[in-house]
Amino acid sequence: MKKFNIRKVLDGLTAGSSASAASPQTGNRENDIIPETLQSEHFQLCKTLRHGFPYQPCSMAFDPVQKILAIGTQSGALRLFGRAGVECYCQHESGSAVIQLQFLVNEGALVSALADDSIHLWNLRQKLPAILHSLKFNRERITFCHLPFQSKWLYVGTERGNIHIVNVESFTLSGYVIMWNKAIELSSKTHPGPVVHISDNPMDEGKLLIGFECGIVVLWDLKSKKADYRYSYDEAIHSVAWHHEGKQFVCSHSDGTLTTWNVRIPAKPAQIITPHGKQPKDGKKPEPCKPILKVEYKTTRAGDPFMILCGGLSYDTVGRRACLTVMHGKSTAVLEMDYPIVDFLTLCETPYPSDFQEPYAVVVLLEKDLVVIDLAQIGYPIFENPYPLSIHESPVTCCEYFADCPAEVIPALYSVGSRQKRQVFSKKEWPISGGNWGQGTLSYTEIIITGHADGSIKFWDASALMLQVLYKLKTAKVFEKPRSKEEKSSTDIVDEDPFAIQILSWCPESRVLCVAGVSAHVIVYRFSKQEVTTEVVQLLEVRMQCELNEVESPEGGGEQTSAVSTPGTCSSPQSSLPQSHPSTSSNNSSDGLRDNVPCLKVRSSPLKQSQGYQVELVIQLVWVSGEPPQPITSLAVNSAYGLVVLGNGNGLAVVDYLQKTLLLNVSTAELYGSTDPHHRQPRSPRKTRQPSAGLCDSNDSSATPEDRCKSPTSDARDNSFSRSRSSSVTSIDRESREVISSSFFCDSLSKKSEMVAVPSLWFGTSMGSMLAIALTVPSTPEQRMQQPVGVSLCGCVVRLKGAILRMAQLDASGTLLPHIYESWYEPNAPEEEREQTRKRRPTSPQSSQENPECQYAVVCSEKQAKVVTLPSQNCIYEHNITETSFVLRADVVMMNAGVCIACFCANGHIMTLSLPSLRPLLDINYLPLTDMRIARTFCFSNQGQALYLTSPTEIQRLTYSQETCDNLQEMLGELFTPVETPEAPNRGFFKGLFGGGAQSLDREDLFGEMVAGKPSRSLAQHIPGPGGMEGMKGAASGVVGELARARIALDERGQKLGDLEERTAAMMSSADSFSKHAHDMMLKYKDKKWYQL
Repeated sequence: MKKFNIRKVLDGLTAGSSASAASPQTGNRENDIIPETLQSEHFQLCKTLRHGFPYQPCSMAFDPVQKILAIGTQSGALRLFGRAGVECYCQHESGSAVIQLQFLVNEGALVSALADDSIHLWNLRQKLPAILHSLKFNRERITFCHLPFQSKWLYVGTERGNIHIVNVESFTLSGYVIMWNKAIELSSKTHPGPVVHISDNPMDEGKLLIGFECGIVVLWDLKSKKADYRYSYDEAIHSVAWHHEGKQFVCSHSDGTLTTWNVRIPAKPAQIITPHGKQPKDGKKPEPCKPILKVEYKTTRAGDPFMILCGGLSYDTVGRRACLTVMHGKSTAVLEMDYPIVDFLTLCETPYPSDFQEPYAVVVLLEKDLVVIDLAQIGYPIFENPYPLSIHESPVTCCEYFADCPAEVIPALYSVGSRQKRQVFSKKEWPISGGNWGQGTLSYTEIIITGHADGSIKFWDASALMLQVLYKLKTAKVFEKPRSKEEKSSTDIVDEDPFAIQILSWCPESRVLCVAGVSAHVIVYRFSKQEVTTEVVQLLEVRMQCELNEVESPEGGGEQTSAVSTPGTCSSPQSSLPQSHPSTSSNNSSDGLRDNVPCLKVRSSPLKQSQGYQVELVIQLVWVSGEPPQPITSLAVNSAYGLVVLGNGNGLAVVDYLQKTLLLNVSTAELYGSTDPHHRQPRSPRKTRQPSAGLCDSNDSSATPEDRCKSPTSDARDNSFSRSRSSSVTSIDRESREVISSSFFCDSLSKKSEMVAVPSLWFGTSMGSMLAIALTVPSTPEQRMQQPVGVSLCGCVVRLKGAILRMAQLDASGTLLPHIYESWYEPNAPEEEREQTRKRRPTSPQSSQENPECQYAVVCSEKQAKVVTLPSQNCIYEHNITETSFVLRADVVMMNAGVCIACFCANGHIMTLSLPSLRPLLDINYLPLTDMRIARTFCFSNQGQALYLTSPTEIQRLTYSQETCDNLQEMLGELFTPVETPEAPNRGFFKGLFGGGAQSLDREDLFGEMVAGKPSRSLAQHIPGPGGMEGMKGAASGVVGELARARIALDERGQKLGDLEERTAAMMSSADSFSKHAHDMMLKYKDKKWYQL
């Protein structure tokens, strides 16, 4: 029987409904049905990887055999790291903070303890780890957990001072409980406080060391169920560490002291030291210091032991950064950290606590970084971190994603970026080296570009599900920096981060980069492999002002489906346009207001530019009659034309960055010409107008400039939109100023009278208008540098509801036309070499040359999408994307099977629409918008890839491609790899003879139900692993792994049984031979006398 596919039926229905809404005209070629290959089964949404530093980390663990690092966060997230490129992200459903992590060493499992008093067992033997068991404590708060090496019994300390024991195989409680009142002396009248430490004696598993917060430490005998020794100190305990021989232990205290105790001498500490305390000359007790939060005591076979601690600094070191102290013999090294220390772990050669530890590195988890220190080299250098943990080095303000880039771009960026590393790192390899890379790879290159609050830009190689920084560019070097806040210029329009990046425009083929900042500045960069010194930075100042305001939308203006008719030609605006103002223009107008001054001052001294991106031109918008420039809302660069377009609330400016001239500077109203659909009121007097601000609510007329001008990294921007919006619909229609919201360069049929595609500029506005400008670009490189580019306004092409977000171009067959570009050439090469290289510049796309009579313009706004035929400008397809929300990001993307529009809405929906018919192919409620950060950084790319900043420090990548989802398991790395556990330390002859080695304990007999009895049912509740499809998949994967291991074990057992059978047969044969030989001897000597023998 043929399989019935309901999705294809739905595709047919939606295609029919979309086509019926287009109202095509019969007999025109533009209405021919274009076959589409993309169907709904080509789409599926799933997360792929999370990159960056774990946000708000609070716990850490390390598997010394598998060499895997786990980090828990305050939001219940788990991040697991192996070798470079092996990362994994998991999430506890409750979202509670992960207070402690414990590996089942070399078992492929991890125990997590959460702040909601639950513990969970994670299976790491599958590529996507899953929870196998959970245990929720009801009556007691969990404070500390300890899992001995190669043990299945987990000790759980609580706030009440009790210790419970959990079987990690079945995740059930044992009836064995250590009560606090039995652990401390019966004569004690006060509660000892929560359990802050549990560990077993390295040499005797039957002795458990319990540390209480008040300063009492108890050595508990598990067999006799009583305390052997009790150690008491006046100061609260923060951590405890054993010497590997089990005869001494060290405690760290709240007054900055370390006390060393001999196990058999509980009366007083063997030693008390204050590592950072000032020693008084009169022999008195040192002054108290800050608490030592953690101490670790690690021994070496050939030298002095290491004592490593964090905290304990003197109280007079106010403002000093957090430090890690390494005490080795008589030397003490204090290592300053950039951020507060969350936790640290010492990495040792052996997993056995009873052997010499031989420490070789320290992993230090900071609030915003992860540092690994090499203990084996002089000076304790740090290892070079291979993980992409520096995304948040400066807060991310914008992000762009490029898939299927030219293959030569990544090596070029890596080549110049590798020269930027100046720090001296350890020569050894990164010690966290577990796991294996995935087998499957993607066939295309991917690059992520992030813009930051300090003006820096980072290029990242995102190919093959990895992330590696390639190159870092600092745009702030172009400007003068004030030495102090007092010297801050009065022309600044933001309180802080004046160099923050707002918009990025990059051409991968030509490597031309254009960035717009919050201080109304634009910088054009070109890529060079040669170092140069620029004596004078090229500057172009642009005066943009709006002559009209109070825009009123016409009745039904945003909803009309037919295109607005525009005149075919328009007089060139060159003669009436204000040209760029020199930097020496006056700072004040006649009435004393700031006028013709930019917000930032370009440096006047020579600028040394290293290999990589070098400044070509700086464009700055200036103050106009006391009003600051409007923020730049749209930016595009085109290398084939040599032009940059920037737009804002005042209008549009087109700049020739090759000739360093301003081609066009007009208000939005002038762009419409005589066909302006809006009713605009004459401009009101300047004194009644409020100063405009870039990153703030444009409807908030009562706010002061200081209130409205916020940094893009401020809390206000993260929690609200920069443009005023309501919860359900965009309020852009109510804005008093029409803003240029998007722009796009292409070769198109922008005028109704045109029959051949010409260079054009399309741009969209916040009122839903898409307008066009025809460009006349000189054909040869020589003419291009000598003759001006011609500009002709073409008026409005089509109108939509909501602000225009994205525009693209299809040829007559429905194929996406690639953007026009000029291939990269070395800008600092001699003129002859440059001209030879530039001759390879591509012309217009072949498809548009062959079919000049028909093109399709794809336009997507916050509310709807339309497909318009050119040059007739008839709308043939229309789709209302959302009625109750609005689109935040829209991109026209290439998939393996075709082209589509991908949209992300404020209500959390991710949608894709086919082209050109605009059939809905995917609509999934993925992620509700929680803050401005997601809206600012969400972006789609080709091949079904997307990303956004899920936290201030982490990038979340996802795919909406069915093909990538199907291959994801194969592409992901493996955390667990089969590794043999190192052999236990040799006890030696005399230790074995006299019992001096480590004493083992049969915990099963001690903690099992037969001896310990049943636990209290109300104390904790067992919860099986998560249900649903994901849990089933994880469980199935785990079962498959268990079956595979059982099969291997069975094979090994069968092989051993076969060997045993062979040895048995050999012994039987030998016995038969011996019996026969004995019988022959008996017969030989049977009748002989004893004296005849």
